[in-house]
Order: sequence, then C-alpha cells, then structure tokens
Amino acid sequence: MFALVALVLAAPLQLKELAPGIEYGATRWIEKPSFGDGVLHVVRLDPAKVELRVALASQEKVQKRTAAEWAEGLGLTIAINAGMFDLEDHQSNVGYLRTGEHVNSATWNKYRSALGFGPGRAAMFDLDAPGAMKELEAFPTVIQDLRLIKATGERNVWKPNGRKWSEAAVAIDGQGRLLFFFSRSPLTMKEFNDKLLALPLGITHAMHAEGGPEASLSIRAGELKIDLCGSYETGFNENDDNHRQWPIPNVIGVSARP
Repeated sequence: MFALVALVLAAPLQLKELAPGIEYGATRWIEKPSFGDGVLHVVRLDPAKVELRVALASQEKVQKRTAAEWAEGLGLTIAINAGMFDLEDHQSNVGYLRTGEHVNSATWNKYRSALGFGPGRAAMFDLDAPGAMKELEAFPTVIQDLRLIKATGERNVWKPNGRKWSEAAVAIDGQGRLLFFFSRSPLTMKEFNDKLLALPLGITHAMHAEGGPEASLSIRAGELKIDLCGSYETGFNENDDNHRQWPIPNVIGVSARP
C-alpha cells in the first residue's frame, strides 16, 4: 500500500508524483479537530499531461454513482464532485454545466465562479470580471460553481457565518495547474479559504465542489487507492458518523495518459 501515513505527516505540505502530470500530498492542517482527522488532501494536475473530463449521469444515461464507482467504471485515475446538484431531478448541476454538445444545466445562476477546460488547458474565471463569459465560450467543458476565492481584491469572498462542513473544492494556480482539495474535518468557508491561501500553492481562484457527506474524492494511481468521504454539515448531518461515499451524479474525472 502507498505510504499515505508518511505523506500525511510530511510538514510542510509535500506533493509526490503519482503519474506524469498528477501529484498528491496530504497534511494535518487542523491540530485538534472537533470532527474528522484534521487532514487536507491535495491533488495537483498539469492539464498538458493528463486527460480531463466530466462524467455525468445525464450523459451516460445512468443513475448516481459514488466517486469510486465513477472511477472504477470509467477507468479514471481521479474523481471529485463536479458541483452541487439539483435535489429534484438529482442530475442537473446547480449552476451552468456543459461538455461538448451535451448541456447538463443551461442555467447560469448567481454563483460567481466557473471552470473551463479542454485538451491541454484549464482556466478558472470570476464571472463578474470583464470578458469572462466570452472567454469561457472557447472551452469545450464549462462548470459553474460557488466561488470561494477570487483572483483580485479581497480574495476570500466569505464572511464568518458559523456554518461549517466537510469540503471538496477545486482551484487553479498561477501556472494553470488544477488543484483538488478534500477536508473531512469541517470548517467554515472563511476558515477553509484562509487556510488554502496560507499554503505555498500559488492559488489564484477556487470554487466549492460539494460539502457534507456528499463531498468525495477517489484516487486510483499506481499503488495508491483511496476513497474519501465527508460527513459533518451544519443543519444537516452534524456528526462524524458517515464513513461511506454517497452516490453523486456528476464528477470531474482525470485520466493519466499512457
């Protein structure tokens, strides 16, 4: 088994290459968590060296699956939530989402962050920045989600509100590398963002992918096989008792190139 414990105990955060363009590391970023293990898991991806895609229940004509099932079924190296989903149809992303000709959700809502990616590149945009919507038109895949960190000004857009949850998040750095984050231990989003910005990762933008027991991250790379799930969410599941991934309709998937 991959030496996960050694990675977790590494301080400061160290990323290890699992495959070309895919790095992973974990660090104990909460010393005395009220819930969970206090560990942040980090995946860093070079879009020029990996294949990025979304896997959508609406496109695959299947029911919701766990991140692990998405990874196993489609041969993905990495799978993480693509975003929060509609609780009526259990398929549509809460914000806009399209890939190629397939439109999972045609609704642009008030969320102010969007990820675009295609062969060899990825970018994240603040939707209130001039020209952002026009630039997104050039990307084959576009996902709109709730903004966590913006590129300029007061970067942490969240204020203290007392609400906290396990978190799966997606970010991008100044070199155009994509970052996936997972924290089982709950934090308010202001705390989460402040901690992300304190890491030496050069984050320029970040967006929320999912929270609570539905937050998920699965990795299948070499000897490393892990399936992470969240649990705590204020007002919904205020405990650390969930230890299984919940089925989700949409994931961002990563495949290592042969």
